[in-house]
Amino acid sequence: MAVTVLRRAPRAALALSLAFAVAPALVAQGRLTTPKEALGWSVGDDYRLATYSQLADYWKKLDAESDRLKLVSIGKSAEGRDQWMMIITSPANFAKLDRYREISSRLSRAEGLSDEQARTLAREGKSVVWIDGGLHATEVLGAQQLLEQVWQMASMSDPETLRILDDVVQLVVTANPDGMELVSNWYMRRRDEKQRSMSGLPRLYQKYIGHDNNRDHYMNAMPESENMSRILYREWNPQIMYNHHQTGPAGTVIFAPPFRDPNNYFFDPLVVDGISLVGAAMHSRFSAEGKGGVVEREGASYQTWWNGGLRTTAYFHNMVGILTETIGSPTPMAIPLVPDRQLASGTLPMPIVPQPWRFRQSIEYEITANRAILDLASRYRETFLYNSYVMGRNSIARGNRDNWTNTPKEIDALKAQVAKDGAGQAVGGGAVDGKYMDMLRRAEDRDPRGYIIPSDQPDFLTATKFVNALMKSGIDIHSATAAFEAAGKQYPAGSYVVKMAQAFRPHLLDMFEPQDYPNDISYPGGPPKAPYDNAGYTLAYQMGVKFDRILEGFDGPFKKLDGPVSKPPMVATMGSGRGYLIDRRINDGFLAVNRLLAAKVPVQVLDAPLTSNGASYPAGSWYVAAGGAATTVLRKLADEKGLVAAAVGSAPGSRSPALRPIKVGLWDQYGGSMPSGWVRYLLEQFEFPFEVVYPQRLDAGNLKSQFDVLVFVDGGIPALRPQAGGFGGGGGFGGADPTDLPDSLQVRTGRVTADKTVPQLKAFLEAGGRVVTIGGSTALAEHLKLPLHDYLVERTPQGQVRPIPRDKFYVPASLLEVAVNTSAASALGMEKSAIVMFDESQVFRLPPDAEARGITPVAWFTNGAPLRSGWAWGQTYLEGGIAAVEAKVGLGTLYLFGPEVTFRSQPHGTFKFLFNALYGR
Repeated sequence: MAVTVLRRAPRAALALSLAFAVAPALVAQGRLTTPKEALGWSVGDDYRLATYSQLADYWKKLDAESDRLKLVSIGKSAEGRDQWMMIITSPANFAKLDRYREISSRLSRAEGLSDEQARTLAREGKSVVWIDGGLHATEVLGAQQLLEQVWQMASMSDPETLRILDDVVQLVVTANPDGMELVSNWYMRRRDEKQRSMSGLPRLYQKYIGHDNNRDHYMNAMPESENMSRILYREWNPQIMYNHHQTGPAGTVIFAPPFRDPNNYFFDPLVVDGISLVGAAMHSRFSAEGKGGVVEREGASYQTWWNGGLRTTAYFHNMVGILTETIGSPTPMAIPLVPDRQLASGTLPMPIVPQPWRFRQSIEYEITANRAILDLASRYRETFLYNSYVMGRNSIARGNRDNWTNTPKEIDALKAQVAKDGAGQAVGGGAVDGKYMDMLRRAEDRDPRGYIIPSDQPDFLTATKFVNALMKSGIDIHSATAAFEAAGKQYPAGSYVVKMAQAFRPHLLDMFEPQDYPNDISYPGGPPKAPYDNAGYTLAYQMGVKFDRILEGFDGPFKKLDGPVSKPPMVATMGSGRGYLIDRRINDGFLAVNRLLAAKVPVQVLDAPLTSNGASYPAGSWYVAAGGAATTVLRKLADEKGLVAAAVGSAPGSRSPALRPIKVGLWDQYGGSMPSGWVRYLLEQFEFPFEVVYPQRLDAGNLKSQFDVLVFVDGGIPALRPQAGGFGGGGGFGGADPTDLPDSLQVRTGRVTADKTVPQLKAFLEAGGRVVTIGGSTALAEHLKLPLHDYLVERTPQGQVRPIPRDKFYVPASLLEVAVNTSAASALGMEKSAIVMFDESQVFRLPPDAEARGITPVAWFTNGAPLRSGWAWGQTYLEGGIAAVEAKVGLGTLYLFGPEVTFRSQPHGTFKFLFNALYGR
């Protein structure tokens, strides 16, 4: 990908390569344009926000004026804007910038280096520090402080600034260009500054996913995520990355690390120590400058457990990831009185008194935090660089030998065995007999030396998407150029090979191995404490990828891939015949069907399994007659994606009439829905024809003439009885005042209601329409009075029905296994079991005569131990519960998927539930 660079000197002399090679600055720094001169106000002034366009224009101007800056576009945003990164360092360092990038990357990768070579490189190199802002665009402080940070670093000449410029390369990154433009324009739209507000924003502040843009950094589905991951993990490999957020806990100004437990056990201990070191530098600087109200650890909910956030993914790449959450608004505010926040403690060394608060004060706190980190990176330049190497070296060493990672369940099992044996404590302090250490060193529990992803699995194209996600995060992947053997098993050519002896081994473990979240309970009998985000998220499980864990060292005819691939490296040639079969087990088969139907090619569905040319095809697979547009479409897909349709000499005997194109309506709301945005992204990726539908249009009725199927994600349908244990429900309905909006936005307002919308949905179903509901929107079944009930309830001693309380049952976002009815229309092409993302999801109880009443179970929990990754407190309550249902309503079908089958575009293994339901067969 080409990198756009703005520079005042001739392009030929100063063009950057992808590696950011630069020539020395040609012009000494002169007078610089101040923010006030560029914007008309100072950064942090009341009632003022700069737009992204203004930031970009100002940075371009400063770049032309200063020899300390270089402006680089790291790629395009979802809406097509340049995503700008400002590189800041001394003029002398720019002459060797490519060398410093190379040193940072080599030390991070740690390959082929001795300790002495690494020390030599650390002495030569410069610390690399990433500072971003604006990821969550309504958290406006983060983006605005970037303007001040760049200005101060370009203009100040005090000894500390000059030392930082000499010792550190700063990568200052705009994390969400589109969101900054939207939010700032929305806030500044009113002439009367006292009326300015960010409330009522009409849509999500990142094109598809809004706030979930901080949940995408191991999947890298969005272009902004991919841009930043490339810089972080494939090009620059900074030692410290700082991710600015809002808002601070009530009664304080800012949260700064260290974080609360639990700590993820996969990443290097130097990451944890580095966070503590940087956090101490930040807290001590705040105190030295008299800036109180800085809270840490248990003072907020933030953890280091979960992968996927912009700063948390960094931990699994041996980086010190820093998060702050700071109060502040361009509209003046006040710090409230929170009595407990007025008592000094280890989590709040210097309380701050309640007081009025201005935006500029928050800017100054942010600059203090930046300065603390940059000062530390300067003073400990060699240490941070060398420690980056040490962590990579340690990861490579662990991947080349037997290694054990102890998990909470293993520790609990050891304690249980000690109690069972009546061994008690051999010595004080909780110590037990050393013989029990053997329980933590079982040969079968070793970490793997590598993983093999066989190329003969049915949906190898999805496995390819999985390894692409890994490569976007800097992981090395190999492809087998010939068949080979490992651990006594034969593997075909084209299989992917993932060796663990690489620097970013913690990320690999986190993507392949199950997470074992500890039972986080404050006191015996108390309720579980919620994790900050997902408790379990193993990406290989979510994507349904088949792989083998190889416990011994192995080698073979392997070739390292250069980077993400558009299709598997080895793809069979598409043959010729009378027609073609497309395997329903392949997710991209739906892409093929959608393209074929768009080209007006008849597509038929196999009514029964079929074996052809030695290959088996499940019921539901598709048949297309050869010739014309069919062959053209399929050959193009083979070339683009590696989807090879199998040529057959004759048409299958048992097949349905041809499919017809479908018209899909996807629910959304004023202000935007993140689950809806994710589904919109998926539908676009697989080229389903659809429209976004808002409540007013649903209420207008006549839906069957407009759509074949309607989709309601979590939050689309209100709960019938939200306080009485009724399944379903979801908040977040847009509540903007229509009189305050232009006509183009008024049509988006309103909400789905039981009295207006549900009757129209019932009429749509009875007329033969299909409605897909996910998560809380399964409440529609209760609105329609279908004979389904909430499974996760209990009776109180007084005979009342209530949800099972949290101290008995709690499953935050985690991966559970369900059995699947593969003959159900929505489960065609699936296996007999699947792993689903369960996030306090809906579970159903069916009456004994359910099937006679047109209700078919599609997925269910067969036992009381379905947890595969994460945390499931009281999971035995799930046994026998139904996770997914198809229900006949008149001539139509209602699909009810309790788990989050499209969660953040990650669970490719359950996409077929949705895709099948869209076509209905």
